[in-house]
Amino acid sequence: MITITSLTKRYGRLAAVDDVSFTASPGRVTGFLGPNGAGKSTTLRILAGLATATSGSATVLGHRYADLPNPGLEIGVLLDASAQHGGRTGRETLVLAQRTMGLPAARVDESLELVGLTRAESRRRVRDYSLGMRQRLGIATALLGDPRVLVLDEPANGLDPAGIRWMRDLLRGFADDGGTVLLSSHLLAEVEMIADDIVMIGSGRVVAQGPTTDLLAGARTLVRADDVVALGAALAGAGHHVTPSGDAVLTDAGPGTAGRLAFGAGLAVTELRTADGAGLEDMFLELTAATAREAVGSAPIPTGASA
Repeated sequence: MITITSLTKRYGRLAAVDDVSFTASPGRVTGFLGPNGAGKSTTLRILAGLATATSGSATVLGHRYADLPNPGLEIGVLLDASAQHGGRTGRETLVLAQRTMGLPAARVDESLELVGLTRAESRRRVRDYSLGMRQRLGIATALLGDPRVLVLDEPANGLDPAGIRWMRDLLRGFADDGGTVLLSSHLLAEVEMIADDIVMIGSGRVVAQGPTTDLLAGARTLVRADDVVALGAALAGAGHHVTPSGDAVLTDAGPGTAGRLAFGAGLAVTELRTADGAGLEDMFLELTAATAREAVGSAPIPTGASA
């Protein structure tokens, strides 16, 4: 289990993390979401013992990371796959971690096989790895000590669709076996597919948290019609929440209700389905709009400057 309690980190007057509290429980995948600069990485760095909290606490299995006698046996961490030593081979990276943790040498080959890196790939220098291969190596290192907790920051970066599916299955299996997974990612559709719980932060503070199904109970139907304005008016007129999404709308009305309301308004529906990830994206954008970097109006381009 991971327990974050009233965690605060200040840099001068700036509160990068501001009184954040949540738990990530065994047997569950917890998605940790927020726009760039929201405080996610700072929280994870404090949890992994790479930064010191101004106040509050972050513990793994009831202990601070720094107090764990052999941390790699309790928690596997991947915060930045590109930070690996480029001059070492993949195997050398794992052997170094294996010896540091006092593990049997056989764990190196077991971990390489688990993440799908071949013997030939393991003998290449990390500087020659693609980002996807570095991600696999980082996950192999995180899993080397057979920990009970995994903390991963953007682990799907650089992975192709097959790799993303592999990652999803790996994390789901880890949690189903009783492990704790804390996953930070901007791939919202993937998070919605795998996360049992969600913690969302903006400007260093928690703006939403709870079971994924509870948080996404509304705004779960996508409806598309030729006259999207009239469609939105029909749904809103019946008391349902409506959010425009291109030439469609997202609504908290169920598919049957949405279809009947469109029919009653004389509208031909061209698509009607469960949102399949748009619900989380919609909630994310709504709850973090005030703090997202993209929400800030673009500054005028100086005369003569290229766009």
